[in-house]
Amino acid sequence: MTERSQIPGPSVTSHYEPDARFMMSVLAASNDCIKVLDLEGRLTFMSEGGMRVMEVSDFNALRGCPWPSFWEREGHRDASVAIAEARAGRSYRFEGAANTAAGNPRYWDVQVSPILGADGQPHAILSVSRDISELQGERERYQLLASELNHRIKNMLAMVHAIVNQTMRLHRDDIAGTRDHLAARMHALGQAQDVLMTSAVSETTLGELSATILEPYGLGQRVRVTGPETRIASRAAMALALAIHELATNAVKYGALSGDNGLVEMSWDLDDDQFRLSWVESGGPPVAEPVRRGFGSQVIEKALSGYLAGTSRITYEPQGVRLSVEAPIGSLLAAY
Repeated sequence: MTERSQIPGPSVTSHYEPDARFMMSVLAASNDCIKVLDLEGRLTFMSEGGMRVMEVSDFNALRGCPWPSFWEREGHRDASVAIAEARAGRSYRFEGAANTAAGNPRYWDVQVSPILGADGQPHAILSVSRDISELQGERERYQLLASELNHRIKNMLAMVHAIVNQTMRLHRDDIAGTRDHLAARMHALGQAQDVLMTSAVSETTLGELSATILEPYGLGQRVRVTGPETRIASRAAMALALAIHELATNAVKYGALSGDNGLVEMSWDLDDDQFRLSWVESGGPPVAEPVRRGFGSQVIEKALSGYLAGTSRITYEPQGVRLSVEAPIGSLLAAY
């Protein structure tokens, strides 16, 4: 019988015990602020990396200071609770704001744990703080966007509710007319929302909004728009979009844009904390005061006045329809 060769078993390596110099290098490389506290919560040690992120130049100036004193309000409460928990042998975690030694604000994720001795009882406390200021900034931006979206949805629903109620009341005997009017007005609101959604913030400019709404009606040719750069928030934008749409629609049906030679001029200015807007039609068929005030007029005069906290007035002069709006500049940027 042939002797079988021996297959060596797995080699046994010696257990590596890192020395103190290596451990100090690890602590220096970490971007976490690693601290050791006594059972009373006083600072006894801070890692080199921790001194860097906390902008501490001389730890001896902080040695012995009560750690909760570096926190304010909720952070001070959480730090005190964390020490009590660690002293009882339990870990505790919290997030909070605290300034660096140089006075720069930071937001921290903090883990506090007991350091047990040979008897299994807490002999000191370990605190590891990680700078999550950038993450917290992202959270705050998300919350701001969520809040703005909530406001925008409420504004949109309020406007839709008003449009449906008014349209149904004025055209309740004409199903096809009701459908067409609702579709056109929802389209105008949709255009305003499209303009707002392309912006990085919850605002747009009146120039951009009016250009979007008036582009199909001959912007730059038979429709002239002038005015300074004027930022408007979503509430004002939706009301103005609907009003501009109503004016343009009526101009095409009955006013300056119903013929070949008519002209529409829309302009605005900002003066003495007041916003003033005008819509002037000319060159169309003769205009007379209507017998019944339609939905368009109600939207323009009532909705604009309410949403902009100002006044608006339509006049039917023989040469063309005129609209004048005056409101506080601050109302253009009101959230709701």
